[in-house]
Amino acid sequence: MKKSLVSILFLCCHFLFAHNANYNHLILRHWTLAHEHKTVEGSFYMLKNGELYIEDANLSIIHFPLSSFSIEDQNYAQKRNEWIMEINDSQISTRTNQSEILPISDYKFWSSLLLLTLLSVYTFTTREKRKLNYLIPFLSIGVLAFLFGFTYTTMAPQIPNTNPLFIDSAFIPFKPNVYTRWDSKYFYVESHGIPTTHAMMSGITSWQQQVPIPQCYTGNNPWSIPLNPEIASTPVPVNPQHFLRGAVAIAVNGIAIFNPYTNTGVDALVDGQLDNWGGHCGRADDYHYHIAPLHLYGYTLNTLPIAFALDGFAVYGSFEPEGSSMKPLDSNHGHFGTNGVYHYHGTTAKPYMIGNMVGKVTEDTTLQIVPQASAKPIRPAGTPLKGATIVDCIPNGTNNGYTLNYTLNGQKYAVDYTWTPSGKYTFNFISPTGTTTSTYNGFAQCSLPTSTEEKNILSDQIIIYPNPNHNILHISLSDPIRENDVKEILIFNLMGNLTYKMDRFKPDIDISNMKPGTYIVQMNLTQNQISKKLIIH
Repeated sequence: MKKSLVSILFLCCHFLFAHNANYNHLILRHWTLAHEHKTVEGSFYMLKNGELYIEDANLSIIHFPLSSFSIEDQNYAQKRNEWIMEINDSQISTRTNQSEILPISDYKFWSSLLLLTLLSVYTFTTREKRKLNYLIPFLSIGVLAFLFGFTYTTMAPQIPNTNPLFIDSAFIPFKPNVYTRWDSKYFYVESHGIPTTHAMMSGITSWQQQVPIPQCYTGNNPWSIPLNPEIASTPVPVNPQHFLRGAVAIAVNGIAIFNPYTNTGVDALVDGQLDNWGGHCGRADDYHYHIAPLHLYGYTLNTLPIAFALDGFAVYGSFEPEGSSMKPLDSNHGHFGTNGVYHYHGTTAKPYMIGNMVGKVTEDTTLQIVPQASAKPIRPAGTPLKGATIVDCIPNGTNNGYTLNYTLNGQKYAVDYTWTPSGKYTFNFISPTGTTTSTYNGFAQCSLPTSTEEKNILSDQIIIYPNPNHNILHISLSDPIRENDVKEILIFNLMGNLTYKMDRFKPDIDISNMKPGTYIVQMNLTQNQISKKLIIH
C-alpha cells in the first residue's frame, strides 16, 4: 500500500511538472506556387521581409517570396501572421528583468503544493529518524526547485528584425533625392546630403564659415541602419562626452543628424549655429541637422518616422505610429510602442530627439558611431566669424554652386562658389572692398543610383492615371509592352502590406476602398519589374 501511494504521488508530480515529449502534429497545408504551377506541403512558420517560411513534414524550414504564392495562400499567410503578432503583443505585459510569482489561483501550483505536502508527511511518518537527517537536505532542495519552477522571468522583449519595406516607406516621399537598398544586416541610405524640401543656412548667427557642398554618400559610403537592433544593457548618453563626431541618426530626406552638442561641447541650437531648419555645415562643408527635423512632416504622414537612429530604432514626432498623440517619454526620449518595439520622439525642447542611445552601437576612439558614412573636405576648415548673420544661400541656375549672402557689422558680404564634374571648386569671396578668389581640387561629384522606376527604360511605357486618385485607377501600356507581358499587378501601402493583387493585366482597378495615403504600384513583367508611386486622396 505504501509503495502504491508513493508511486501515485510521483506519477502525479510527473504529470504536473514534466514537459510534453510529444510534439503537436504539424498542420500541413498545400501551398500553391502560382508561377511554377506546383505545390509544397507544410505548416506556416513565419512571414519576414516579404518571404514566407514553411515548416515541412520533416521539420525542415523552406522559404519562398510571398508574391510567388496564390492570392488565397498570400491572404492566409497575412492573416496567420497578423494573428501571431496580436498574440505576441498581448503577451508583452512587462519589460523588467525581475521574476514574478504566478497568480495564486493557478491550479497547478496548489495541486502540486498539496501533493508535495502529502509526500513530505508520508516521508516523515514512515521513515526512521536517523534516515531523515539524510533526506531533509534533498527535500529542501526539492521545495526550492518547486517554488522556482512556478516563477517566470519577463525579460526585455526580443526586438524583431525590422521590415526593410517599413523603413523604405518612410523614405519614399523624398525619392529620388535619396536612394535606398538593403541586405540581411543593414538598410542603406544613399544621398548627396543636400535637402530639396527647404533652403539652407538662413538664420545662422554664429557662423563657422562653412558652406553646403554635395557629398558622395553612395556606393561603399552609405548611411547604415541596423535591421536587427538590440537593446543595450546600459544606454549610452548622447551628450558632450559621447558621439561628438559623425551622425547619430539619418533623416528620411537623406540628411544626417548629429549630436545636439558640437565637437566643442556646446548646444548648437542655443549657440546660434543652426539655420531655420535646424542644420548647418560641418568642417567638411557637409550639411547636417543637430535637432529633430520636425519640419519634414510637411511632406510626409505624421504616422511615419522622420528619421532612424543609427542603433536601428525609428524617430517619430508628436504622434505615435498608430496616430494617437505622443505618450509620456522616458529618460531616453522615447518608449516602447504597442508592438513592443522601442522608438524615439523628436521635440522642440532638449534633448530634442535622443537622450540616450537605447540600442547597441559601437563608438570608436574618435567618438563616432561605426559604421557610418563620411564626408570629404575639399578645403581647410573655416574659423568662427563673430557677428556674421547669414541671410540666405541661393543655388545658381546651372545646379553646380551657390551664393551665400551674409551681413557683418551692417555691411553685405557673399561667398559665390561653383564646382565642375571633375572636382575643381572655385570660391569667390565678395566684400564691400572687392573680391578674392580661391580654387581647390577636390572629389568629383557623383550621381545617385536610380530606383527601379527611374532606371527602367520601360517605365515610360506604362502610365497610371489619374494620379492622385481616389476612385478608378487606369493603366495604359505602350509598345513594346503588351498585355500578356504583365504577369502580376501588386499595390503596397507604405507599411509594406499588400493591399491589391491581380495575376494578369487589368486596365482599370477600383481603389475606392483604399485609405488615403501613398502607395506603390508594382508591375511584374516577364523579365522586368516596374514600380510607380500612387497617391490616394
